[in-house]
Amino acid sequence: MRPTGSLASLSLLLTLAVTPAVAWADMTLTSPAFSDGGVLPDRQAYDGFGCSGENLSPALSWSDAPEGTKSFALMVYDPDAPTGSGWWHWTVFDIPATVTGLPEGVGKTGALPKGAREGRTDYGSLGYGGACPPEKHGPHHYNFTLHALDVDSLPVETDVPAAMVGYMVNAHTLDKVTLTAIYER
Repeated sequence: MRPTGSLASLSLLLTLAVTPAVAWADMTLTSPAFSDGGVLPDRQAYDGFGCSGENLSPALSWSDAPEGTKSFALMVYDPDAPTGSGWWHWTVFDIPATVTGLPEGVGKTGALPKGAREGRTDYGSLGYGGACPPEKHGPHHYNFTLHALDVDSLPVETDVPAAMVGYMVNAHTLDKVTLTAIYER
């Protein structure tokens, strides 16, 4: 029999009082190249499609992953791209839980941490693909989102599209943090 009225309210209060709260880690993600909401340097812009950056992934560092983290995934996405579905600039997954950052240029050199893999960007290739918004399209937001995952390795092949990586990442995320850079031409 289900409690009703004030008995139902008392039952709910007692349940909440004895149910442990879920404690999320306060993960941090930082870059020496830009602050959250700051401008993405030209070094991180694409070299092609009319852009003349150096196409170097920014250095990133992170801390305070939640207990149970077995690996990380980094997803870089521009929701402002005029495609109807945004633009995926980089996906790196199976980053070992012992890793706390990536150096500048790792997406260009391919010198990823041992075991880490990359998915295909919307440029059609593996590796970091820098910012290259259309001219006079206004500011674009480049979301660097780090996910702490509950698996050592995602059950996907290397060279899969970003959408598939994202699907599997979201199915295994314990916590995530986003660092956003702005870029326009």
